[in-house]
Amino acid sequence: QVQLVESGGGSVQAGGSLRLSCAASGMIFSTAALHWYRQAPGKLREFAATITSGGSTDYGESVKGRFTITRDNDKNTVYLQMDSLKPEDTAVYYCNTYSTLYRKNFWGQGTQVTVSQ
Repeated sequence: QVQLVESGGGSVQAGGSLRLSCAASGMIFSTAALHWYRQAPGKLREFAATITSGGSTDYGESVKGRFTITRDNDKNTVYLQMDSLKPEDTAVYYCNTYSTLYRKNFWGQGTQVTVSQ
C-alpha cells in the first residue's frame, strides 16, 4: 500500500519559514500528483498546494505567493516551503495522493505547524 510520511513541522514566529517534507513509498512516485492540505482546529481541511507529475503547481488563495511546492523524484519526496508565515497558518499539514492502482486516496499522519505572534 501507499505510505506517506510527513516531517518538518514545528513552532515558529510570525514572518518565519519552515520546510515540510513528505516521503512516499509503495507507489510509482514520478507519475503521481501530490498535494498538501491543512486543517486548523475547529475548521475543515483546506487545500494548500498541488504539484503534478510534470511539475505544474497550484496553490490555495490563502498561501499563494508565500508557499512553494516542489518534488524530488529521485528521493520520492515532495516538499512545501513555507515563507512569511502567519498565525493563521497554524494547522496540521497533510500530504495526499490518489492511487490509480488502489483507486483510493492516501493521507499521511500529518505534521503540526504552529505560528506565534
